[in-house]
Amino acid sequence: MVYEKKIINVVGARPNFMKIAPIIRAMKCENILVHTGQHYDNNMSDSFFKDLGIPHPDINLEVGSGSHAEQTAKIMIEFEKVCLKEKPTHVLVVGDVNSTIACALVAKKLGIKIIHVEAGLRSFDETMPEEINRVLVDRISDYLFVTEQSGVDNLLKEGVAKEKIHLVGNVMIDTLIYNLPKIDKIKKYSEEDYCVVTMHRPSNVDNKEILERLLKVIKEIPIKVVFPMHPRTRGKVKSLDGVDVLEPLGYLDFMNLVKNAKFMLTDSGGIQEETTYLGVPCITMRENTERPVTVEVGSNVLVGSDVALIKKNIELVLKGGFKKGSVPEMWDGETAERVFDKL
Repeated sequence: MVYEKKIINVVGARPNFMKIAPIIRAMKCENILVHTGQHYDNNMSDSFFKDLGIPHPDINLEVGSGSHAEQTAKIMIEFEKVCLKEKPTHVLVVGDVNSTIACALVAKKLGIKIIHVEAGLRSFDETMPEEINRVLVDRISDYLFVTEQSGVDNLLKEGVAKEKIHLVGNVMIDTLIYNLPKIDKIKKYSEEDYCVVTMHRPSNVDNKEILERLLKVIKEIPIKVVFPMHPRTRGKVKSLDGVDVLEPLGYLDFMNLVKNAKFMLTDSGGIQEETTYLGVPCITMRENTERPVTVEVGSNVLVGSDVALIKKNIELVLKGGFKKGSVPEMWDGETAERVFDKL
């Protein structure tokens, strides 16, 4: 059965691709894929379409880089043209990047229904641009699909109507489960114990004192360290002796690296969820997380930039004393189907 809807699916940055892939597979109505071009580096964008089996975008806005204001404005200008031409009934946005807020604002002002997948997540830290995007998109969305109970609680406290909110699970985990057979076929990076590091947040990378402190800890980790380095971080780090520094990896290669790691040291958001599903210890260099279920139920701990706390948790992992996590409710690979059933 084909439903009488025309949905524009929006992607723009690397995390969006993992979230949109299962949604596209689940869709039973006319839909268009728009890539805003917010991430334009091949390793950060094109390889993900190939790895995840996402069809080539129907439309690429090719906005490229710029300040938050420039990027958001460029996306809005170009996306409005697409909406006026295509006349969708709904616009579906995922996550919390500039493409998410820009396209949601355009849709709202044109009277188009907004679907937000991964709604309700809150770090309660408005110094994070993503937090501002999350709050604003949720305020104007018509369908809010939530990954964990904290998201439902946050939205209800903010006055969002209960009938708009749907706890459905996590599409990132849909993508992970779907691709596990391919991930497992990739040769392991190393037979010896290793950890994986990722770091790109301004709070860690832009502050020279904090960055130097964290790099010192990373160099002192007593097992092999593999560091796929984000372009933002590479611009700040000249060299890192004793660490395997890699270019950004495609999704399948990166998840193979994470799945076989002894532990993860990161300041990312989505990785906290993937490690929780995989049962890989995750030491998160942030003071807060918008994904508290990964700490409460999963294999994640928050350490900020506290050197002693980072070292303590690394020692716990290596001595076998790190906590054992479990998989949160409805993180079962069926989230995208539940999203479309609700629609």
